[in-house]
Amino acid sequence: MIPNGVKHNELRQLVRSQLELLLENGNLEGAKSLLIPVQSVDIAEAIEGLPESIQLIAFRLLSKAEAIEVYEYLNSDVQQALIQEFKRQEVLDIVDQMSPDDRAKMFDELPAKVVRRLLSQLSPKERQATAILLGYGEDTAGRIMTPEYISLKENLTVSQTLERIRSLANASEVVYYLYVTDTSRQLTGIVSLRDLVLAAPDTTLAEIMTRDVVFVHTDTDQEEVARTIQRYDILALPVVDSEQRLVGVVTVDDVIDIIEQEATEDIYALGGVQSDGDNYFQTNLITVARRRVVWLFILLLTNTVTGAIIRSQEALLQEVVILAAFIPLLTGTGGNVGAQSSTVVIRGLNTEEIQDMGAGKVIFREATAGILLGLILGSMATVWAYFLQGNLAVAMSVGISLVAIALLASVAGSALPFLFRSFGLDPALMSAPFITTAVDVLGVLIYFNIARTILGL
Repeated sequence: MIPNGVKHNELRQLVRSQLELLLENGNLEGAKSLLIPVQSVDIAEAIEGLPESIQLIAFRLLSKAEAIEVYEYLNSDVQQALIQEFKRQEVLDIVDQMSPDDRAKMFDELPAKVVRRLLSQLSPKERQATAILLGYGEDTAGRIMTPEYISLKENLTVSQTLERIRSLANASEVVYYLYVTDTSRQLTGIVSLRDLVLAAPDTTLAEIMTRDVVFVHTDTDQEEVARTIQRYDILALPVVDSEQRLVGVVTVDDVIDIIEQEATEDIYALGGVQSDGDNYFQTNLITVARRRVVWLFILLLTNTVTGAIIRSQEALLQEVVILAAFIPLLTGTGGNVGAQSSTVVIRGLNTEEIQDMGAGKVIFREATAGILLGLILGSMATVWAYFLQGNLAVAMSVGISLVAIALLASVAGSALPFLFRSFGLDPALMSAPFITTAVDVLGVLIYFNIARTILGL
């Protein structure tokens, strides 16, 4: 029995631990009763947290209808493991009754051999629907849309429309928006369920529908789809082909998954980690190391160049040894300033917040911010360096260098994302190592030249 008033995270842990205990003790009836009041998504998470040896047992406790829904929420690794254990007919029953977009998403994760076998054994209707989705490019509206929607003709009355909704609701994933098409299946309007309910029964759809419809094409990138739904604050977005024919709908629940996926990829890229859409913590460690070592190797070479520059200044360092002590402070601060600038610019590019400003204004703004940050940090560094060493010339060298390096880092951090995007490269993935290179190499050169000038050496 699950107690009331339990927080969501605590509930998931409680269900998983109780389910595991009941299954290990062989109490199948108790486990089945435990899952009855639990939401499908929470059941899926509970099953994912179980040892592999009992995941199949837990899944078999579900009714057929609930099993289909839970299966759609499971991650791809668990789905594949269950497929290997199921009898063939059990697999087909579940896969055949999944929604086409969820089925296509699952097929993207499965080995090609398994996909071909499952696809060939689906019912003709579901096989055709899935094949159509798989025929569109990855990460496009066509790949993530559902073909299960309600389309109507504009001469229908409200009462006729409501009757049609009752007959088709179970076969449609979207009932809160109704799409109006002409005889060629071209999208001509949209009616919300709210407008339909409030209208008089004998009113025709032509009188209440909105003709200015927001839509995307099948080849529209999924990030653009997500931004469109967010911009217009809608629950579903119609998808049309090149001839403006309605072919599917993207729902807001799919968009939430896309936003999370794209944000995760950008965050990984900012850290120099290529995810390729995989779950990082379920990826083979050899693959993880291979993806991460590339940029680490580049940074290793960068540090070699920096070291060579420091060695070339041996005579200066022998004269004023204390200069070496401030190199990590300067390069570290510059790297942090550059990372801050690149992060806000890359985020602005992804959300199109800075689209109207243009590269010049953004870089100038960040350069100004860099100068301000440099003046603040440089003043503090000057005082701190003088307090530590009592050498005003060295302290001034550190402070002035910090202002110059902060400016350099801000310009590099804001300009490089624009540069890489213009070349068709991913700014999030490319910017970090190149910013580090610029700040480390040029920053050290700037520092030594300023110090040589001030110290008169």
